[in-house]
Amino acid sequence: MTRRLIVNADDYGHTSGVSAGIRSAHLHGIVTSTTVMINRPYAMEALRLSKMECPRLGVGLHLVLTAGKPVLPAEQVPSLVNAERKFYSLKEFLIHLPEIQVSEVQAEWQAQLARFVLTTGGPPDHLDSHHQVSYFTPALYEEMLKLAQMLECPIRKPFDAASDHIQDYDRPVWDEAAASRIHALDEEYAPRSPRFIGHFYDQGATREHLLEILRAIAAEGGGQTYELMCHPAFVDSELVTTTSYNEQRGRERDLLTDPEVTDFIRQSGIELISFGQL
Repeated sequence: MTRRLIVNADDYGHTSGVSAGIRSAHLHGIVTSTTVMINRPYAMEALRLSKMECPRLGVGLHLVLTAGKPVLPAEQVPSLVNAERKFYSLKEFLIHLPEIQVSEVQAEWQAQLARFVLTTGGPPDHLDSHHQVSYFTPALYEEMLKLAQMLECPIRKPFDAASDHIQDYDRPVWDEAAASRIHALDEEYAPRSPRFIGHFYDQGATREHLLEILRAIAAEGGGQTYELMCHPAFVDSELVTTTSYNEQRGRERDLLTDPEVTDFIRQSGIELISFGQL
């Protein structure tokens, strides 16, 4: 049976260089899918260009609470913003997590979805979240699950039935009660989700590690679908000033378009798909 792989590039629309890098990694490499940060100033232009240049690129919604400004006016989501009327940074968000009002998260994510639909003319083909914030608490996860249920779309799921943590974080995010509730919600809503691979990142973004991941997928018995998370980009000045994960994105783009990688995919029997093909 065929092994299927979604190669999803996060942060589309974050900067013009990020967006161009993702399109390049799709057109010249193995990226099949992306998720857009619809609250970012570059998002609308990025979506226009992807529709023109990359009609086969799957596009989902990257739910945001930790970068840029909210789509809603800041006074409507006061628990989500700092004194500058911007979303908290990830570090600040974790500090303020007990104060976050879930009703405001629900309203903001609905507004992000509405902007996506208005811009693209249709719904996203899947949902995930910036910095994986939608998995930080059971309440946030349930809001994401409700959206996915309404849209009848898949989600990223960066944990499995035995996990007490989010896969690409190096420390547990949940206590025992939160982990139990997260897994109960997962059983209740039963979202469609591929098996997540989140360690092609930072020090793990090397050619040998990427090929190791692909060899492991090719060696599976078949019938399984995987999602490989990635962050390719052309590194521009705004990316350097807005995130510490910048030069590494250029390295990811090089690897995702590397001829040795693309040749392995062609020869391995791995089928590259988008979330819309689940």
